[in-house]
Amino acid sequence: MAEPKSGGVQSVGRALEILELIGASGGSMALVELAAASGLPMPTIHRLVRTLVGRSYLRQLPNRRYALGARLIPLGSTALEVFGAGAAPHLRSVVDALGETVSLATLDGDMLVYVGQVPSPRAMRMFTELGRHVHPHCRAGGKVLLAGMGDEEVRELLSRTGMPERTPNTITDPDAFIEQLAQVRGTGSAFEVEEMEIGVQCVAVPVPSDEVRLALSMSAPSARMSPEVSERAVELMRETATAVAKDLTRQAAR
Repeated sequence: MAEPKSGGVQSVGRALEILELIGASGGSMALVELAAASGLPMPTIHRLVRTLVGRSYLRQLPNRRYALGARLIPLGSTALEVFGAGAAPHLRSVVDALGETVSLATLDGDMLVYVGQVPSPRAMRMFTELGRHVHPHCRAGGKVLLAGMGDEEVRELLSRTGMPERTPNTITDPDAFIEQLAQVRGTGSAFEVEEMEIGVQCVAVPVPSDEVRLALSMSAPSARMSPEVSERAVELMRETATAVAKDLTRQAAR
């Protein structure tokens, strides 16, 4: 188990890591599995799990395994609402103008997670499940967010996540990736050319907000992502990202 950050409460950190371990495992784990994965003694696991079950953050299954509880559902829905739903009208304006799927993403730990999306009205369109976590090195949104970090911090993150090759176009060399991030910082936008999936391209820009780090991206089949479309997308998304940032500032001021 990771050591709590300076100033953190150890018991809270341990309880949260149990939830994260169960979530990462697919939704359920036995006590012995939790003990092995966390490195905590069984009595500590018992106390933490009993507390989480009592608050409905975990539930015990008939086979005596433990699964995520119902209390997490409204919290997750509220988190998505705060992150993404409020930005939906802004995202929809880009979709109306370009006809392609537009998404909002952030970093959750070391991974990229999608928190908002308005799909393309076209029959052939891109779709990403909200709440889904993906490696950031092969997504335009991930590149935008990692470009906001220092090179050494990025290298440390990549050493933890790895750089799996999704397609022959995926960048799997940290040095080459760092070089591309320098370009992203210079242009203020990032491109993904069939790096996650063959036949799919994506362009992303950062949301200029001090409230939360977000990336706005547009995905489309490669056949429809011409240089002209990409250029127009960057221009529109920069305007939209600024509007999203202003909304976040207003929400924080309430």
